[in-house]
Amino acid sequence: MTSLLFFAAMPAIVPMWVPDVITSAIKIFIVVNVILGLVSYTVMAERRISAAIQDRIGPNRVGIPLGGVSIFGLFTMPAWRLHGLGQPLPDALKFMLKEEFTPAHVNKVYFWLAPAMAMVPALLTICVIPFASTHPITLPWGYVMQSPGVIADVGIGVLLVFAISSLSVYGIVLAGWASNSKYPFLGGIRSSAQMISYEVSMGLSVIPVFLVMGDLHLSEVINYQYANGWTVVPFAVWGWPLHNWQSYILWIPMLISFTVFLISAFAETNRLPFDLPESETELVGGYHTEYSAMKFALFFLGEYAAMIVASCLMVTLFFGGWSLPFPSYLALESSAWSLLLFPIVFLIKMCFFIVLFIWVRWTLPRFRYDQLMGLGWKCILPISLANIVLTGILLAIPGMH
Repeated sequence: MTSLLFFAAMPAIVPMWVPDVITSAIKIFIVVNVILGLVSYTVMAERRISAAIQDRIGPNRVGIPLGGVSIFGLFTMPAWRLHGLGQPLPDALKFMLKEEFTPAHVNKVYFWLAPAMAMVPALLTICVIPFASTHPITLPWGYVMQSPGVIADVGIGVLLVFAISSLSVYGIVLAGWASNSKYPFLGGIRSSAQMISYEVSMGLSVIPVFLVMGDLHLSEVINYQYANGWTVVPFAVWGWPLHNWQSYILWIPMLISFTVFLISAFAETNRLPFDLPESETELVGGYHTEYSAMKFALFFLGEYAAMIVASCLMVTLFFGGWSLPFPSYLALESSAWSLLLFPIVFLIKMCFFIVLFIWVRWTLPRFRYDQLMGLGWKCILPISLANIVLTGILLAIPGMH
C-alpha cells in the first residue's frame, strides 16, 4: 500500500518526464536482453534442427552441473541435462576465454571497429518494431504508459529500419578491407554487391503494403491487419468469411510482396543459399577469416540478430504482429495483461520464421555468384516493380479500397 501511495504521489514529487524515461529504459533493457537471449538459443536451435535433418543427435548434454554432487554425504544431486538447454552458456564462455589475437598485417583501427558496426545496427532496428499494443495502458498505481508495446513509436518505422540495417554492410566491408587478406577482401566485395542488389528489392516489396494500408506506422499496420485480416492470410480475422471481398483481390500483390521480402531477407542476412560473402568452400571464412574470440562472436551474433529482426518485420508486415483473430483478444489491449500475452504471441510467430531460416539453410545448396546476382537484378527487381504497378491499378478500381 505504501508503494502505491508513493507512485500515486510521484507526479507531485518528480517531473512528468522522469517516469517516461524510466519506462523507456526498462523497455530497452528487457528488449535488448530478450534479443541477445534469442540469439543464443537460435544458435542452439540451429544446431539441434540441423542434427535432426542430418539424422544426428546434436548438443543435448549441457544442463545444470549438479550431477554427482553430494550434500553432507546424505543426498546426491541428480544430473539435470534439460535437453542441452544450457549449451549457450559454455559457447559464450568459449568465445570470452579465447585469446584476442590481432594479426600484425591488419589495419588495427578499422579491424576492431568492424565487428561493432556489424552488430549494433541489428540491435538498433528492434526499437521501432511493436511487440505489443501501443494503446495507452493505466498501471495499478495510476501511471499512464504511452505506447507500451514499442520502444520508439515513430511515423516512419519501416524506413528507419531499412536506413539503419543498411549500415551493417559497412562493418562487413571494413572487415574485408582492414584484414589485408585476399579472402576477406573478396568476401567484403561480394557482400557489398549482394546487399545493395537485394536491399533495393526489399524496399520495393513493402511499398504495396503501405499503399494498401496508407500508413508507415508499424503499429497502425498491425491494427489494420486486425480489422481487415492479415496481409497474406486475409481470412485470419474475426467474422470470416470477410464481407469486404477486396481483401481477397489485394491478397495477390500482398503474397508477391511477402515472397520478394522473404527472398531478400535471406540475401540481406547472408544465409544459405545466399551466403556467398563467407562461403567456406571458396573463401575459407570470407570477411571474418582473420577474426577470433569475441570479435568473431560479434559477427556471429550480428548475423543471427539480423535474422531475428527480419523475422520480426515479416511478422509485423504480413502476419498480423501481436494480433490474433479473436474479439476477446483485442479486449485485453488496454489492460496490463497485454504486456505479457501480446509479446508471447509475437515471439511464437517470430520463431516460426527463425525455424524457416534454419530449415532452408540445411536443405538448399548455395547459389553460384552469377546466379545470385542474376536472380536479384533480372528476376526479383522486375517482379517488385511490376507488383507496385499491379497494386496501384487494383487500388484505382472504384470501391477497392
